[in-house]
Amino acid sequence: MELRDIEIFLTLAEELHFGRTAARLCLSPARVTQAIQKQERQIGAPLFERNSRTVRLTPVGQQLRDDLRPLYAGLKHSVERAQLAGQGITGILRVGMLPANAYDLRAYWDIFRLRHPQWKLRVQSTQFSDAFTTLRRGDIDVLIAWLPIDEPDLTVGPVLFAEPRVLAVSTGHELTRRTSVSLEIAADFQLPQSETQPDYWYDAVIPRETRRGRTIQRGPVVQTTEAAITLAGMAEIVVLFPAHMTRYWVRPDITYLPVTDMGPLSYALVWRSESENEPIRALAEVVRDLGPLAPES
Repeated sequence: MELRDIEIFLTLAEELHFGRTAARLCLSPARVTQAIQKQERQIGAPLFERNSRTVRLTPVGQQLRDDLRPLYAGLKHSVERAQLAGQGITGILRVGMLPANAYDLRAYWDIFRLRHPQWKLRVQSTQFSDAFTTLRRGDIDVLIAWLPIDEPDLTVGPVLFAEPRVLAVSTGHELTRRTSVSLEIAADFQLPQSETQPDYWYDAVIPRETRRGRTIQRGPVVQTTEAAITLAGMAEIVVLFPAHMTRYWVRPDITYLPVTDMGPLSYALVWRSESENEPIRALAEVVRDLGPLAPES
């Protein structure tokens, strides 16, 4: 199996959609289909169950994915390290971001790069639905995530910023007659559900009840910010977000309303305790030296 075909298989195993896989790898859907069919002929068994609406891994496909994923990641990492060594770079620090405000944090990135030119800093978006899995699997070295986080295998580092909450509603929603809302008022409408674990962590963003003890109804399950905001734009749900969304996710179908009775949501560096290394400590030191971002006035 060629390296490119392995990449196609693993991407399709993640996306479970031929079109998205093709777009992500800058290939034609036909090329993706050909690669999978070739692999299935070589293995002698189907890797995916597919029909006009869904794509799912077969048990054989699941086993192959689990076996290939660490091997492929290790090979890619080795090749990349060799390429960077040729440029005088001795390591990579991969930072996964749950918030959308990477540009706001540029002072941290700039100082880190200035102090440590021997390390490459790579900042990338990470989905909240599998953020801890991504971190624990070693796909990223550091995660920027909301608090609280109380996991025995993870270290919580310094806070980068804390922001008030806003409620995303469909433009034209009845709540847009207001200039702000409370969580008590938002509880009149469905908010998104998620299968994200641990429960307490997701509850910090979408509480289960108001301060007065009123149950907050959760509606459709969402796995990504884009899915949540799309449903909000269609008036199916309302969604609580940190305030920077009002600048980074401006959409004609969304109106953001300040939430008056919730405290700020803090975001901090998080990493696997057993994987702590010099670049991670260096980034944490930069954040401590600069301190948290000043609140927006």
